[in-house]
Amino acid sequence: MPKALAPEISTWPDANPQLIGSRCGTCEFVTFPAQDRCPNCSTAGMTEELLPRAGTIVAWTVQNFPPGAPYVGPVGEDFEPFGVGLVELDGVVRVEGRLTENDPAKIDFGQRVELTMIPFAVDDHGEDLYTFAFRSIAQ
Repeated sequence: MPKALAPEISTWPDANPQLIGSRCGTCEFVTFPAQDRCPNCSTAGMTEELLPRAGTIVAWTVQNFPPGAPYVGPVGEDFEPFGVGLVELDGVVRVEGRLTENDPAKIDFGQRVELTMIPFAVDDHGEDLYTFAFRSIAQ
């Protein structure tokens, strides 16, 4: 049975999963992933907030080599380059994450994307691990 690489950061396996962030009760600053203290004003009292599923790419690149530790995905001949984007989730917060596209000709600044879950690796028990990513929304 598939499972999330980091189950605490999203509502997956919901049909329409959302990332879980937090909002400061004092200054309204939003973070992802959720935090106990506000990085903006240092106040405790962050509350959990489900983040928008859609957003806009504000920066991107293609990762052409496996990341360093603690990366657990494919390496060597099994590694495939992947897109990485900084996505502004509808004016709420910016999130860095994988893109489902790795062809630079198909990724653009301002491109609309939405959250999805993709297979990432296989754990020690042979179970598929899934992670969040952003896929293009047809415009």
